[in-house]
Amino acid sequence: MIQTEPEPEPEDIERIRERLRKMSDLELGQYGRAARDLSNPKKNFGPPNPSFQIQLDEARAEWKRRHS
Repeated sequence: MIQTEPEPEPEDIERIRERLRKMSDLELGQYGRAARDLSNPKKNFGPPNPSFQIQLDEARAEWKRRHS
């Protein structure tokens, strides 16, 4: 059986948001692309870790906040 990490706790999400706010646009884009690839079930062997989808969602939200 494949083990996945548990869903991030709310304080973990806040740490992700804080880290994303400190990134440049270039770093944020690279982070978002990596999170997108890691959350894509077609590119993984088995189901992806749900925390990657959360990271992708947060990266997209930060990008939208900066470029709305």
